[in-house]
Amino acid sequence: MDRISGFRSRRFAPAVALAAAAALTLAGCSSSSGGKKAEESEAGASAGKATTPRMTVALVTHQSPGDTFWDIVRKGAEAAAAKDNIKLIYSADPNAGNQANLVQNAIDQKVDGIAITLAKPDALKDVVSKAKAANIPVVGLNSGVSEWKKLGLMEFFGQDETVAGEALGNRLNAAGAKSAVCVVQEQGNIGLTQRCDGVEKTFSGKLQTLFVNGTDMPSVKSTITAKLKQDSSIDYIVTLGAPFALTATQSVSEAGSKAKIATFDLNKQLTSAIDQGSIEFAVDQQPYLQGYLAIDSLWLYKNNGNYMGGGEQPVLTGPAFVDKTNVDAVAAFAAKGTR
Repeated sequence: MDRISGFRSRRFAPAVALAAAAALTLAGCSSSSGGKKAEESEAGASAGKATTPRMTVALVTHQSPGDTFWDIVRKGAEAAAAKDNIKLIYSADPNAGNQANLVQNAIDQKVDGIAITLAKPDALKDVVSKAKAANIPVVGLNSGVSEWKKLGLMEFFGQDETVAGEALGNRLNAAGAKSAVCVVQEQGNIGLTQRCDGVEKTFSGKLQTLFVNGTDMPSVKSTITAKLKQDSSIDYIVTLGAPFALTATQSVSEAGSKAKIATFDLNKQLTSAIDQGSIEFAVDQQPYLQGYLAIDSLWLYKNNGNYMGGGEQPVLTGPAFVDKTNVDAVAAFAAKGTR
């Protein structure tokens, strides 16, 4: 109880919160391009908008400029905000110190709740403590499943990255892979490290780690191409985000390699690539659901005292595999930018 004191006065059964969340009606809305800081969204809901008092909630992520993954997270957050009569303030910075400053800005604005990602949790420890001291509830999403409880967050929504990596490693074994390279686009990001570590734990073949500059896609392509030319034994490339998988297809072509590609995360272009066979499969963590649940949970807490997972367990949104056998089932949603 001490870890999240100030966030709640008594415990509620997690099942009640989950049932309440499931009963709420989703309302669609559009997302503007990613990477803009301190923007506000007040998209309208088509039906079922809450009549509860207006709330202000800040969503602060470690999004890099141009990373379309976060557009999907943001769409989910905006849908929940529109339905729940919430003014959503979105801001992002891949630099952990800058992200902490954005959280401090939200505290200074006296928001009613904060949702954050924990790619580099140590840098956010102090500012999370300040939010708690100001009696502002804080939930986590996407990155930091192994750290959210240590920092005293109320809830967490995402996938266990180690488990996801282990599942992908088993999938590589089933595919007969012998030599794979795990492409990491941001050094120091705890979630990306856990993904590669998980793959290595279960993959029975040889796994190498290749670091690339995720903010410079031409450099990503040339680095992967050079690696494939240097080591012709590589038969699988594992990327940790959809844009990097799509770039890797170009590297395979330029290097004259026969390596196949698997990735974490989806977007519209990636589902088409899976359908066409240039990418074998993807691990889907459902980022739309992460954004939606994070914002909706703060509304539930303020208006009904609910918290999901009882403050002890994360709410898992993945992993799930998308390949040629089921890509058609998610392609229509991906086309809308929600998967």
